[in-house]
Amino acid sequence: MPDAVQDHPVNGTHRLLPEPIMSDHCRFANPQTDRIRILNDAFRTSLTGGSVMVTRAVAALGAAAQREIFVALRHYDDFAVDNDPYGEHDFGRITAQGHEILFKIDYYDQDLVRHSPGPSDPAVTHWVLTIMLAEDY
Repeated sequence: MPDAVQDHPVNGTHRLLPEPIMSDHCRFANPQTDRIRILNDAFRTSLTGGSVMVTRAVAALGAAAQREIFVALRHYDDFAVDNDPYGEHDFGRITAQGHEILFKIDYYDQDLVRHSPGPSDPAVTHWVLTIMLAEDY
C-alpha cells in the first residue's frame, strides 16, 4: 500500500502518513491494540499530539546529538517481539553519536495524574514519550 494523505489520528490534521509498520509478532493483534499501535506510530513519527520528555543526560549531549536522536526516533521501525511484546510500538532502542538511547511511550489521562482509562482513545489519553540513555534505565 503506498503512502496516502490521511487524517492524523491524534490531532485531526491532514498529512502524508506512511503505511502502518506491521511486524510479524503483531499481525494478529486485537483492534484496540491495532489502534494503540497506529496512534503511537503517528505520535512517534510526528512528535505531535502529546509530550516529549528527555532526561538530563540526553539534554547534556547537546543540540547536534538531540537532532540525530529525533531523526532516528521518527524513522525507527525495528519493532520485534523482544522489544515490543504487546505490539503497541511503545518502546525501542536507537543509537545516536555512539550513545544507546531508549524511548518509551506511556499513556496518561488528560490531567497527567494517572494512567489513561483508554489508551486507544485520544479523547481521554495524553501520550508522553520519554527519551533516555540506556545506561540510565
